[in-house]
Amino acid sequence: MTRAAGIDPGTKSMDICAIEDGVVFYENPLDNVELAKEPERINDALREVFPVDLISGPSGYGVEPTRIEEIPESIFEEWYYNYILLTTKADILKGIADGVFGAILYKNMTDFSVWMRREKFPVMFIPGVIELPTVPYYRKINKLDMGTADKLAVTALGVHDQSSRLGIPYSDVSFILVEVGFGYNAVMGVEGGRIVDGIGGSNFPGIGFLTLSAVDGELVQLIGNWERKDVFEGGVVSVTGEMDPDAFVSRKDAKNEIAFDAMMEGIEKAVAEMTVSVKNPREILLSGRWTKLNEIKKELITRLSDYADVRALGFLEGAEKTKETAQGYAIVADGLAGGTFKQLIEWMKINEAKGTALDYIHHPKFEGVPQRFVRFK
Repeated sequence: MTRAAGIDPGTKSMDICAIEDGVVFYENPLDNVELAKEPERINDALREVFPVDLISGPSGYGVEPTRIEEIPESIFEEWYYNYILLTTKADILKGIADGVFGAILYKNMTDFSVWMRREKFPVMFIPGVIELPTVPYYRKINKLDMGTADKLAVTALGVHDQSSRLGIPYSDVSFILVEVGFGYNAVMGVEGGRIVDGIGGSNFPGIGFLTLSAVDGELVQLIGNWERKDVFEGGVVSVTGEMDPDAFVSRKDAKNEIAFDAMMEGIEKAVAEMTVSVKNPREILLSGRWTKLNEIKKELITRLSDYADVRALGFLEGAEKTKETAQGYAIVADGLAGGTFKQLIEWMKINEAKGTALDYIHHPKFEGVPQRFVRFK
């Protein structure tokens, strides 16, 4: 009997999902605004799932499968900021001082992970898409975000979902997954049951709800001083001033319609781009908080049906209230612990992922950047 848990650090909520022999037995979505006021709530919630064999910790941009105790406690906080979040503590504290919500989220993730390290919990940090051996090297060049760890995790749920629902082996699974979250959007490509490509939220062709996504190089040089906190701004909220997704969808003024069209067309462009890597997907799978809104779901089905049949991603047995990404995190933990999903994780070669997101940059300006980060191996 294997018990495993996943912690999904979403922009809107931090979800804990725990499974036993492949079935969900515990779910707890914790609102990040409330966590900012009472961070101890996540600690109390995690203790409720014990005992567990393994926990997939909040893994940001991802690293090769790394147990928490492998990182010395003396450098752990710095390591987490550097490799999991691709930033520094100083940058995040500046973002918090400037009132940037994403910076507060990153600080919460780090503090929580430091606490788990100190408590010696059975935590493993998991890869993002870029660390997978199933993604060809040439697709990784000069990329950092091809899909963060939560996007890899939700794609694992997608492989399980299609395989079990259609009664086909992993080797016959093929889909494009569209993840529409509160902050970022992303698109993953699966062929033969393995992730072969990904377009991450900070590399996306259209705006997200909070984020501007891909950045025009001319904009960066024009501004001249691009900071970590700037990644969290420039999306729908910046265009419309509306922080409530339901209000944004329901109000039909000019700014909202422009932002809506920009986000929806960006998603369609990303799916069209992904058909270069996954030429004949069986399905387009939809996941994420936004896809539960009828107007968003209807628009995506209309736009994407020309590429393949469009359907919502299925949930794990027993799941009712955690996001699909949290369920995916639990699947990865279970598989890495040798449980029900061991064959799935090995087929997807998640256990064979290597390195970090910093390994594929070929640009003169990048020289010296990795050397500024703490060394641990």
